[in-house]
Amino acid sequence: MKVLVTGAAGFIGMHCAQRLLERGDQVIGVDNLSPYYSVKLKKDRLARLKHRRFRFHKLDIAKAAPLQALFRNTRPDAVLHLAAQAGVRYSLENPQSYVQTNLVGFANVLEACRHHRLGHLAFASSSSVYGSNPDLPWSESHNVDHPLSLYAATKKANELMAHTYSHLYGLNATGLRFFTVYGPWGRPDMSAMLFASAIMQGKPIQVFNRGDMKRDFTYIDDIAEGTIRVLDRPTKYAVYNIGNHQPVALLDYIATLERALGRKAKLALKPMQPGDVKSTYADTSALRAAVGFAPSTPLDTGLGRFAEWFKDYYRPGKRG
Repeated sequence: MKVLVTGAAGFIGMHCAQRLLERGDQVIGVDNLSPYYSVKLKKDRLARLKHRRFRFHKLDIAKAAPLQALFRNTRPDAVLHLAAQAGVRYSLENPQSYVQTNLVGFANVLEACRHHRLGHLAFASSSSVYGSNPDLPWSESHNVDHPLSLYAATKKANELMAHTYSHLYGLNATGLRFFTVYGPWGRPDMSAMLFASAIMQGKPIQVFNRGDMKRDFTYIDDIAEGTIRVLDRPTKYAVYNIGNHQPVALLDYIATLERALGRKAKLALKPMQPGDVKSTYADTSALRAAVGFAPSTPLDTGLGRFAEWFKDYYRPGKRG
């Protein structure tokens, strides 16, 4: 296949693009290299994608004309849309960035897909669409009408927009609700990176809700495997959870990371943050039924691999 991957310089985007290249696909990478976090990290990820079947285009999906031109010139068979303004807390500070990338940008992607008749659009949603739903584990059949952040609202909107394009124009579209992804090459604003950096520098880590939280931490290799399997199976419209189905208490997560790094953490206990939720927990039965796979990497295995990469990439005491 020829697959256009938006957000190719991102955490999940790089890992998915690598898998597509390894199996023989052509990959058209798109990213605007936003300075939301380290552009050097993004460029280092792109360096890992150097291949005769990979072409990178620096492009902002919020600008419709260049995106349409790229579709005309490359004619992809499928699109894996992972570009987004990420982060729940940052959406409280800079909401306009989420409107432009996650709403306007996604509308532009949908329009490009409609006009170029591709076989499948798989796109990133988020577990944040479930809000503070107390009915765990979260299932795709649950109501998602009460997001707690603008980021979550944009992801819910993406699902509705894709459904509409599927209904009106016959676009095969599948949404992927990712649950707390971690692993090598992760974003600096994610917990594994924030915690590891603080631990290695002997600084306190901020532990929200005083540690009384659980997350369905999902290893990046499992995310990439599930995502590519979904991409390979076009459906008229579907949404799937991709999570580890094993929620872990935040303090246990920190203890596992301490062991992986060989250092103890200093904890700064903080109240719950606006837009945050106490627990996440994915029901992955629909994903397993659809593609014969669901994430299962144990936390100690995944954090061990992450810690090995982190110490090699950043070096002890240094933050990139």
